[in-house]
Amino acid sequence: MNPEDLKYHKEHTWAKVSGNKATIGITDHAQDALGDIVYIDLPDMDTPMEANAEFSEIESTKATSPVIAPVSGTIVEVNEELSETPEIINKSPYEKGWIAVVEMSDASELDALLEASDYEKYVEEEAK
Repeated sequence: MNPEDLKYHKEHTWAKVSGNKATIGITDHAQDALGDIVYIDLPDMDTPMEANAEFSEIESTKATSPVIAPVSGTIVEVNEELSETPEIINKSPYEKGWIAVVEMSDASELDALLEASDYEKYVEEEAK
């Protein structure tokens, strides 16, 4: 079940919005598909990122996968804990496994993201 208070991107990332900032991570579906996560290339602080573009990369025992930004903005915080223990994403993708916090440059981009129920339908359709 995906938390209702988050917005979801079709590339399996989520955004938790608080004011003009968004905490970003990958969904439970994404971490499950990747398998055991062994490394994450954390983005640099103060780096601009564009919605729908890669801002990080995750390596698992199965594959290397890009992490796509759900919104545009500047990275103001990264989850340094992931550099030592990236498997946190497998255990807690929505709580402790967040990747970065972004100061959004265009909050209207949130309108293009999915609500939890719509994301769940999207994942079901994608699986067919």
